[in-house]
Amino acid sequence: MGVRFVGYDGMTSVPFLIDKPALENNGVIAATESSLLAAFDVSRKLIYDAAREVYSQARQTSYRITVEDMK
Repeated sequence: MGVRFVGYDGMTSVPFLIDKPALENNGVIAATESSLLAAFDVSRKLIYDAAREVYSQARQTSYRITVEDMK
Protein backbone atom coordinates (compact mmCIF):
# COMPACT_ATOMS: atom_id res chain seq x y z
CA MET A 1 0.00 0.00 0.00
CA GLY A 2 1.20 3.50 -0.75
CA VAL A 3 0.72 6.37 -3.16
CA ARG A 4 1.56 6.24 -6.85
CA PHE A 5 2.61 9.39 -8.67
CA VAL A 6 4.23 10.32 -11.95
CA GLY A 7 7.29 12.47 -12.46
CA TYR A 8 8.70 13.64 -15.76
CA ASP A 9 12.15 13.67 -17.32
CA GLY A 10 11.60 15.93 -20.29
CA MET A 11 8.78 14.26 -22.22
CA THR A 12 9.24 10.87 -20.51
CA SER A 13 6.80 9.79 -17.78
CA VAL A 14 8.48 8.27 -14.73
CA PRO A 15 6.15 6.24 -12.44
CA PHE A 16 6.82 6.11 -8.69
CA LEU A 17 5.31 4.33 -5.70
CA ILE A 18 6.00 5.63 -2.21
CA ASP A 19 5.42 2.97 0.45
CA LYS A 20 3.00 3.57 3.32
CA PRO A 21 5.77 3.34 5.96
CA ALA A 22 7.75 6.00 4.09
CA LEU A 23 4.68 8.27 4.17
CA GLU A 24 4.37 7.68 7.91
CA ASN A 25 8.04 8.57 8.44
CA ASN A 26 7.12 12.05 9.77
CA GLY A 27 4.88 10.60 12.48
CA VAL A 28 1.67 10.79 10.44
CA ILE A 29 -0.53 7.68 10.69
CA ALA A 30 -1.91 6.87 7.25
CA ALA A 31 -4.80 4.48 7.89
CA THR A 32 -7.20 5.56 5.13
CA GLU A 33 -6.91 6.66 1.53
CA SER A 34 -7.49 10.29 2.48
CA SER A 35 -4.89 10.13 5.27
CA LEU A 36 -2.36 8.57 2.84
CA LEU A 37 -2.92 11.44 0.42
CA ALA A 38 -2.73 13.99 3.25
CA ALA A 39 0.58 12.46 4.39
CA PHE A 40 1.83 12.71 0.80
CA ASP A 41 0.87 16.40 0.64
CA VAL A 42 2.59 17.16 3.97
CA SER A 43 5.84 15.56 2.81
CA ARG A 44 5.67 16.52 -0.88
CA LYS A 45 9.05 18.32 -1.02
CA LEU A 46 10.86 15.48 0.79
CA ILE A 47 9.16 12.94 -1.47
CA TYR A 48 10.19 14.81 -4.62
CA ASP A 49 13.77 15.05 -3.33
CA ALA A 50 13.80 11.29 -2.62
CA ALA A 51 12.29 10.60 -6.05
CA ARG A 52 15.04 12.60 -7.76
CA GLU A 53 17.68 10.68 -5.81
CA VAL A 54 16.15 7.25 -6.52
CA TYR A 55 15.72 8.12 -10.21
CA SER A 56 19.32 9.29 -10.55
CA GLN A 57 20.75 5.98 -9.25
CA ALA A 58 19.63 3.74 -12.13
CA ARG A 59 17.19 3.75 -15.03
CA GLN A 60 14.21 1.45 -14.46
CA THR A 61 10.64 1.15 -15.72
CA SER A 62 9.25 2.24 -12.33
CA TYR A 63 10.63 3.35 -8.97
CA ARG A 64 9.77 2.60 -5.35
CA ILE A 65 10.48 5.03 -2.52
CA THR A 66 11.02 3.38 0.87
CA VAL A 67 11.63 4.63 4.41
CA GLU A 68 15.38 4.42 3.79
CA ASP A 69 15.03 6.79 0.82
CA MET A 70 13.27 9.41 2.98
CA LYS A 71 16.28 10.02 5.25
